[in-house]
Amino acid sequence: MIHKPPIDDLAATIGSKYALCVVASKRARQIMEQAQNQGLTELPNNEKPLSIAAQEIYDGKLIATGD
Repeated sequence: MIHKPPIDDLAATIGSKYALCVVASKRARQIMEQAQNQGLTELPNNEKPLSIAAQEIYDGKLIATGD
């Protein structure tokens, strides 16, 4: 479960909790694919891909589009 940043803040940034789920899960999959392409079995500092995606959303690095 994501505790930081708060889910309500993330949902407000994206527009809804449903859109947040889609955006965060897609980005988490991309993060894992990139790591696997680099030959990594784990992410640095044992971070979770979903936590990284959530932080990117919170920092404004990701936005939801209509696609």
